[in-house]
Amino acid sequence: MTTEPDGPAPDPGVDLDAASLRPALEAVLMVADQPLPAVVLAAALRRSVDEVEAALRDLEAGYAAQRRGFELRTVAGGWRYYTREEFAPVVERFVLEGQSARLTQAALETLAIVAYQQPVSRARVSAVRGVNVDGVMRTLLARGLVEEAGQDETSGAHLYRTTSYFLERIGITSLDELPELAPYLPAMDDLEEPGR
Repeated sequence: MTTEPDGPAPDPGVDLDAASLRPALEAVLMVADQPLPAVVLAAALRRSVDEVEAALRDLEAGYAAQRRGFELRTVAGGWRYYTREEFAPVVERFVLEGQSARLTQAALETLAIVAYQQPVSRARVSAVRGVNVDGVMRTLLARGLVEEAGQDETSGAHLYRTTSYFLERIGITSLDELPELAPYLPAMDDLEEPGR
């Protein structure tokens, strides 16, 4: 059973009504990566600066009264969401534990392929591992261990390389310090020819 929304969704091509102003501000501020001045918000929402500033103050007061885990602050001439200070230790613990959690075997294998064959595409890493590595690559990107390194001129595929954070985490200063793979590879005599 689907529930009907409380009213029609605001059309971005027309002016917002008063009831839609605060939710629209929340939506825009949620995706902002820097503080947004009221004048920028007013232009985006096609409302007066006074109306937007009043709505921002209402939101700020409402979040404080409800003791939400976040707050709306004006900083550096703009408005932005921040973690409420009393919950900062919880967020810090979550972030640090998430970053220090051990990598899975799949992530370690994928990271090794990137380290030794960089710059390399996801398709190439998948071919070497024999499985799809999209999810693992997203994890490695999120942890800052790999990064995009341009595009392959032939296929247009995104290429990936390890980061300086990767070097720091494994305790080396350059990729030249990675151990040679040859001692860990099977000898040619040990490999059976197909059909034997």
